[in-house]
Amino acid sequence: MNGLVNGRIRIPAFQRGFVWDADRVAYLMDSLYKGYPYGSLLFWRTKKPLRTERAVGPYEIPVKDPEYPIDYVLDGQQRLTSIFGVFQTSLEPMEAEGWLPIYFDLGAADDAQESQFLALKDDEVDQERHFPLKVLFDTTAYRAQTRPLNEVTAERLDRIQKRFLQVALPLQTFETDDPSQVAIVFERVNRLGTPIDALQLLAAWSWSEDFDLREQFEHLGSELRPFGFDSLSEDPNLLLRCCSAVIAGDASPAALMSLNGASVRKRFQEIRNGIEGAIDFVKTNFHCASIKSLPFSTVLVPLSVFFAAEGSKSVKTTGEQRARLERWFWRTCFARRYSSGVLRNLKTDIEEMFKLRHTPDESKLGDFTCDVTPDFFLENSLNIGTVNTKTFILLLARERPISFVGGQQIALDEVLRDYNRSEYHHIYPREFLKAHPAVNENALVNFAFISSIDNKIISGAAPSIYRERMDAGRFGDICERAMLPDSTWSDDPVAFFNARASLLSDKALEVIS
Repeated sequence: MNGLVNGRIRIPAFQRGFVWDADRVAYLMDSLYKGYPYGSLLFWRTKKPLRTERAVGPYEIPVKDPEYPIDYVLDGQQRLTSIFGVFQTSLEPMEAEGWLPIYFDLGAADDAQESQFLALKDDEVDQERHFPLKVLFDTTAYRAQTRPLNEVTAERLDRIQKRFLQVALPLQTFETDDPSQVAIVFERVNRLGTPIDALQLLAAWSWSEDFDLREQFEHLGSELRPFGFDSLSEDPNLLLRCCSAVIAGDASPAALMSLNGASVRKRFQEIRNGIEGAIDFVKTNFHCASIKSLPFSTVLVPLSVFFAAEGSKSVKTTGEQRARLERWFWRTCFARRYSSGVLRNLKTDIEEMFKLRHTPDESKLGDFTCDVTPDFFLENSLNIGTVNTKTFILLLARERPISFVGGQQIALDEVLRDYNRSEYHHIYPREFLKAHPAVNENALVNFAFISSIDNKIISGAAPSIYRERMDAGRFGDICERAMLPDSTWSDDPVAFFNARASLLSDKALEVIS
């Protein structure tokens, strides 16, 4: 508490604000009192003060010349702020709404489950039953509050005070002035489930007052809205990786933290051009109508390096370069390249992307192992949120499918922008497959672009029957674009599954070769 008041312990700006409600604060007090586990605190000790810091919950700490080094709270802000707010008596909250004093309920029975601490409004307080925790560490106020009480109650409160005085908060302190090490710790804390915003961390560390990177990203997002990629501004870490990749040729946390604010400000138009060029490429060549339809949003990072250009310039691709980029995209998706070893693979792809742009003959972009067998389509089930399903859908979209019944062109941009399941349906209907429990009705191989309207017309009929309801004049075209083998109409699901899986595998091998 003294460390917070004198400015030696501070809340950095990259932390989210205080979000606990009063009841949760009361439960923390109950856990402290009963000796229940409540987690440890993590401090970052540095001699370099950050440019921006947060208040301690609703309390504005007076500006003082701090004692160095300073401890910034990396993990445990909610708990630390709660403890400070409950027991401190020198400051008034800036916003009293939602912040209530915590009381010990003298009338509550000792219970392992139920809390003996309450967050109460003034008109809810019973002076004979509710004891305010805020006076517990204030000797004068504590004496005045306990003087009128009987000896038994006073002794009980003395035991409560002693118990809180004996609480030792588990604390880990990480000491460094090296921003790259802070980035590594930050990333590992993230993995443990405590989100810290890298963008705010970077802004707090190095950006100047006249350039707000967050505002620049929000503006970029609004410009991308007509193209379906406005949600990109909601992923600041991805955008930061694009910045770092363009400027430093590396998207690792260490490289990101070493970025110079002036360099980013000077080259931001180049970065913007790279991101916009990357988005235009995936939209034009793969029918990616939104960031949700990308198997890996990370592909935008190396692509932004290839398309980054100064000022109003744009990168003109040759046919050979475009073919190489397409091959790399498909191989990345089918090989699940960014599912593991992300930083290592990003580093390689960024370097090879730069070579493809400037010295194409030297580039080995996409030269990593990738194979697609029929089992990919037989063993994976349709699940819209997975990499394999998104890759499969883009492979279907590449053939520009047409309606099963009407024969008209499917509006892929609309379907893939909304990215819902209503436009992907079973080729062998589930009702028909009830008699064939040996096959997986939801396997990728059993899906095609079939609108909800067409699906109702097809209903649960056997393929040989619903074939008669399809557009006879465009029947061959429908089958070719949906990659349907002749065995589709045999009403033999095993034969169909195997034949179509082979067709899909052949198409996948074509795009990755």
